[in-house]
Parts: sequence; C-alpha cells; structure tokens
Amino acid sequence: MLPETTQCFKMAAPLFQNVFVKDVRRLSAHGRARCLQARRHFGVSCCLTAKVPPPRKPRERVEIPGLEMITYGEKMHYVPGLAKPIYAHWERDYKDPRYYKAPPACEMPLHKEKPCYVYHQRTSALEGVRQALWLTKTKPISGLPPQLLSLTESSANQIPDQDERVKNAIKHSRFWDTTEERPGKGKYSNTLLLNLLHLCATLKSTHPAIGRRIFAENYTLAATWKRGEDLFQVRGQSGLLHNCMDPLPEVCGKQEVSDTADHVLETFYPVSPTIDLQKVQVYKEESNRLTSLLTGFREGYPYPHAHTLYFLEGADARCKLRPEQFRTKMLMFTFGNALARAQKLYGPILDRPITVQAVGTNGRIFQFLVFQLNTTNLAGDDGIKNQVWLEEDVELYDFAKVRPLIKKKQVKIPAGLAGYKPETFSKFLALYLHGAV
Repeated sequence: MLPETTQCFKMAAPLFQNVFVKDVRRLSAHGRARCLQARRHFGVSCCLTAKVPPPRKPRERVEIPGLEMITYGEKMHYVPGLAKPIYAHWERDYKDPRYYKAPPACEMPLHKEKPCYVYHQRTSALEGVRQALWLTKTKPISGLPPQLLSLTESSANQIPDQDERVKNAIKHSRFWDTTEERPGKGKYSNTLLLNLLHLCATLKSTHPAIGRRIFAENYTLAATWKRGEDLFQVRGQSGLLHNCMDPLPEVCGKQEVSDTADHVLETFYPVSPTIDLQKVQVYKEESNRLTSLLTGFREGYPYPHAHTLYFLEGADARCKLRPEQFRTKMLMFTFGNALARAQKLYGPILDRPITVQAVGTNGRIFQFLVFQLNTTNLAGDDGIKNQVWLEEDVELYDFAKVRPLIKKKQVKIPAGLAGYKPETFSKFLALYLHGAV
C-alpha cells in the first residue's frame, strides 16, 4: 500500500470508530436496531446500513383526446423517445396452477352475506378457557371424575414395574434419544408421549378392548354450530387422535346432566366472544350428514368413535400458544370432535351424551380434560349445559438435567431425573383405560 494511502486511513480511522459506536448505542437492549437510517459507512456491517428501497410508484399515463400515442410496438424492441405499448391481457386456453388467480371473494359460489367465525389450530383466544366455555355452552368442573381416577387403584390395571419403566421412558426422551446437550422441547415431548402410549399398550393382553382402537394423525375436522345470532366453526388439524370401535361410556348420569340447567355461564363483557376468531364469508356449513367432511374419515370407517386427543405444546414451530390458550385449543377441538360425531350419528337432536377425552403436554407438564356433550342446542344460554372436567398443570417430574446445577459450590439440582411424580402417570393411564375396563 502506498504511504499516502496509509496516512489517509490513519487520519480517517477515528471518524469511522465514532460513527460505529454511535450506531451501536442506538441498538435496543435485545439487540435490535431502533430506527437506524441507511448511511454509507466504511467498514460497518450490513445489518446497520441495509435498507429495503421503497417500491417504485407506477408512472401515471396521460391520455389526450384526439392525439394518438406513438409506441414502439411495431418495432418489436425498445426505442428511446417512444411510448411503451399496452398489450391486451393474454388468456391461456389451458389450466396452469402456477399462474392461477382466484376470483374476488364476492364472486365465489360459497360466498355468503352472514359471516362465520372460525376457530382453527393456530387461534390464540384472548379470554382463554372462559371464552371457550361460553362458545361451547359448557359447565367447568375442576379435577378429573373420581370414577376415572379409581381405575388405576387395582393392581390388575397397572403395568408391572410401572414406576421404573416410566422413569426409563423419561430418560429415553431427555437423555438417550439425542446426541445434543439439550434437546428441543418439540423433540423430547413427542418422544415421551409415544413412549408412554407404548407402555399403556402393553396391557392389551389383560384388556382385550384396547385392541379395538387405532391412532390417526393429521386428520381434518369440521364442525358448525350457532351460538346466539352468530355462526361458529371449529376447523383444522388438531394432532394425534385415538379412535375406537365402541363409544366411551357416559361420565355423568341423567340427574347430574339435568342439574346443569341451573348453571349460569360466565361472561366477559365488554370483550366480544368472537374476539381473535377468524371472520370469513366464504365457507360451507358442515351441518349435513357427509361424514368425510365432518369427522375427517370416510363412511364405513371401522373406528368411528373418538376416544382421546393428544396435543403437543411445541408441535407447531410457527405458532406458540401460552398455557391458557393451549388449554383452550384442547377444549375447542375436543368439543368439535364430539359435536361432529353427534351430527353424524343423531342429527340435530342428541339422543345420548358423547364423551371425548384430551391430554396435552410439553414434555414435563400435563393437562387432562374430559368433555361430555349433553346437548346440541347451543343457541341460547338456558337449558342443559355441556360438561368438562379439567385438571391443569400436572407435573410428571421436576428436573431432567444432563449436568448438575451448582451454585456457590453446592449442588442445587443433581444430574439425571429428579422429582418423579407417579400419580401423574396414573391419571394418564386412567384416561387410556377408560372404556376398556
């Protein structure tokens, strides 16, 4: 490098340093730039200077009556000074899905004037479970039904070496199934759920009714109902579904179902019950008896009844729900499965209650839910209500550490599995054995 050039760089170095420090100070506490304007800096990273150029505004065409615009269309190439020709839109005589343009919503055959409010798998309801209880006309009950919890008290309904095998299932999902120091939540939660289901399936030899079930994944659900003056839908894919040939027995008798008529639904005025729901005007009411459109399965499917829905909190990386909204998703899709099967089996009038269960987990904390559909008359607030038993935030274990947590030369949390709670798996097993004992 020439001596003159070296001397210029040495004189300009303090200026570059001051500019860079000034821009770095404008960064927020989380490392994001706050209103950094694009400048021309020397030796500054592109994250401080990059800026997307504004979109170009289309040039306004001026048409003067009586004057013909001279273009370069006949020349077949660009000519300076001549106007750009305007060609007619070319319509293909064949269908090409790459260049398909949907018609306006008002011209679609399924367009309706009355809007429909859709709850799908990525909906984050503001009011959480309270909003779901109002939408589904449901009475909440804290805790699981006692008759379900009593199923695992007998040794005949327990797995041999149950606690030790459950601990090994947890260790397999957290330690043995990965080469990473800390596996992702989406990976180990899915592995743990499949391990626990595999353990429960080992009771098939003593409970033959377990063999009359099957799992279904990535099925599509659609259920429609009216609540007041509005129309609602539950639509989308909810996760792993355990289907069975025989329906689940009723949790409550007729007298307890009749007593739900005295329950007053909780409101959250002035917040609207339709908040955060997708408002659409192009939809199809799935209130007919087309099974494939309601439950996601064709007519004649040998496992028509829903047993248990299994939800993973981190299954969708593009949509992370808070615990309250995650429980709302469990309640809405459990209700949707029950309502879809009620419309398929009985039509508008429900002859007998339909029971569907749900289990949600993030790999450590479990949510248990039992829903009983008592009525399909959901328009008004009076009359018989549906019922839901919900047990929230049940921990399976406290910690699963690859390395011990040491503070002030003291081991606060040892390495390995710590704080295992066997009663949590007993509840998981009780829901699995429901209908097979």
